[in-house]
Parts: sequence; structure tokens; C-alpha cells
Amino acid sequence: MLNTLKHKLITLLQLILVITYIVFEEVIWEGIAHPIYRYVHSLKILQKVEAKLHAVNAYVILVLFVAMLASVEALGLYAGYLFVSGNVAIGLSIYLTKIPIAAFTFWMFRVTEDKLMQFGWFKWIYEKIMAFIDWLKSLEIYQSTMQKLKTTKEKIKQFFRAIKKKYFSKESTFVARMKRLYKSIKQTLKRQ
Repeated sequence: MLNTLKHKLITLLQLILVITYIVFEEVIWEGIAHPIYRYVHSLKILQKVEAKLHAVNAYVILVLFVAMLASVEALGLYAGYLFVSGNVAIGLSIYLTKIPIAAFTFWMFRVTEDKLMQFGWFKWIYEKIMAFIDWLKSLEIYQSTMQKLKTTKEKIKQFFRAIKKKYFSKESTFVARMKRLYKSIKQTLKRQ
């Protein structure tokens, strides 16, 4: 009885961790932050900043990075507090505001990673976080959830492809009817 309860509790905890990670990885990072990160990375002005960052002292880089990371996390916690307290619109807007800052912080980490890894404690924390993520991804519950998510994504894509083909392809009857309607309206307006 106690072992069954313990197993269910551990499974529930793993499921919560997996779902949280998937939401952040798949929805927030892949859907929102990563495109912003790519955009930030492509900016010519930041390429100049990147060159200047390589010349900056490692301690200054560490202070800048930690300050940016702390502000991003503080914004996230505050947004969460607002969600829970019923101020969903304000919480959402604050959370959305934090995403470009987080993307910039991630860019800064990638650019200055060699300097940040000079600090033993920082490298240790980074390695522990990466080991935790690897452990999370190795869980059966993570892999099965990702497989279901992948299957669901593919079904959604197929659904939209079918709608696009049926209603918006050049040879569809829907498009032909819309073109006739457009021409009819256009001719009616010309006569007036």
C-alpha cells in the first residue's frame, strides 16, 4: 500500500515536471522565444556588441548575465503571482514582456559561455541543470508524452493541409466561387 502510494506520488511529480518542461520547451521556447532569439542574433548591431563582449572582463560578464537572468526570473515569478491572484491580463502581458529579455539573456549566455564557464561554481550549476534536463528527457513518461505530442502535431498539420487543399487550392470550388463573387461585386460597384 505504502509502496503503491509512493510510486503514484513519484509518477505524479515526474508528470508535473515533464509537462512543465514541455510547456516551456515546446510552447514558450520553440514557439515564441527561439524566433526572437534568432532575430536578436541576426541583428548587425548585436554582432558589434558580441565582438565587444569578447573583450570584457569575465567578472563584468558574470555580473551582467546574473543581473539579466535574475530580472527575467523575477518578472516570471511576478507574472505567476499575478496569474494566481486573478490579474491574468497583466500577468500575461508581463510574462510576454519577459520573453524578449529572456531571449537576449540566452543570446548573451551563448556569446559569453566560455567566459562564464571559467567560474567553477557557475560551470557546476550549469552541468547539474543540463544533467537534470537529460534525466527528465530519459524518463519513459517524457518520451511517451513527446511521442503523443508529435503524433498530435502531425494530425493537426494534416488537418490544416486538407483544409488548405480543399478550400484554398487554385482548383478548389470554394476558391472558384469566391473569385466569381469578387468579380460580381466588383462589376456591381463599377456600375454604380
